[in-house]
Amino acid sequence: MTTHALHINPEPIVEVSHLRKTYPGGVEAVKGIDFEIAAGEVFGLLGPNGAGKSTTVGMLSTTIAPSGGTAKLAGFDVAKQPIGARSVSSVVYQEAAVDRNLSGRANLVLHARLWAVAPRDAKAQIADLVDALGLGELVDRNVGSYSGGERRRLEIARALISRPRVLFLDEPTVGLDPRIRHELLDLIAGVRERDETTILLTTHYLDEAQRLCDRVAIIHRGRIVALETPDALLADLGREVLELRVNGDALRARDALGAHGVPVDTAFAVGSTLTVPLHDRSAGDVMAALDRAGVTAAALSSRQPTLDDVYLRLTGDRLADAA
Repeated sequence: MTTHALHINPEPIVEVSHLRKTYPGGVEAVKGIDFEIAAGEVFGLLGPNGAGKSTTVGMLSTTIAPSGGTAKLAGFDVAKQPIGARSVSSVVYQEAAVDRNLSGRANLVLHARLWAVAPRDAKAQIADLVDALGLGELVDRNVGSYSGGERRRLEIARALISRPRVLFLDEPTVGLDPRIRHELLDLIAGVRERDETTILLTTHYLDEAQRLCDRVAIIHRGRIVALETPDALLADLGREVLELRVNGDALRARDALGAHGVPVDTAFAVGSTLTVPLHDRSAGDVMAALDRAGVTAAALSSRQPTLDDVYLRLTGDRLADAA
């Protein structure tokens, strides 16, 4: 279930307009995207590896220079005012950024010094974050002894030392086992509730986007193809879809259904599998139309729609396969 901020400020704290990135050789990673994020919102960039998610975070966090367009954090232009943009934001990258040769506490103290946090404030902030993120039994151990999930918690604490207004989380749960992923998602939800921090989360995990994000931008090959709340994205598919494995071409089966009175504007086909949102019709209505059209189904099942269905309908790729 999607979580929602209690006090989302409607004024945007992140403003992205026609943002582009072309790498040497003409590779267009991001092709002119637009979005705004309200203060206190959790915003998701959902897409497979190579869709442009990490490049977008790199541009917003000032580590990658945009090729065109603009992006602002709390009014600071990331290209023209990078120091100002960095002062209001922090980022947790996919790759570990903590020093494994130091203890967790030493990493946090070092980061506080780098951000010029006053020693007394840093001590209080570290104590608060250690408690909030469950690092009490870990913080004085060498980071080299941490598990992947423990290291992720430390990295999030490190990113929060400077009290950022905007926190970027780039694929924060990649490589973690399901139980640790679940615990980390709870922790991320708690960060927003605790400080009303604005969070931009990139992910190719559907459950993360649906569970954490107020709104989701689906990004495909460098372009945003949909931007809405998870519930609104799913609403287009209704409460139930019928998934059919047909004998023959699924696209022809879809057209045949349309010719026999079944609305198919939101139906989609991949290979021999046809997925039909039922809306106000029953599965029996669809099967009867297939029978009238002379189309046979080798297998069928009904289920609730998922964000994977939304992605597949919009792009033709299954998100899990594309990732």
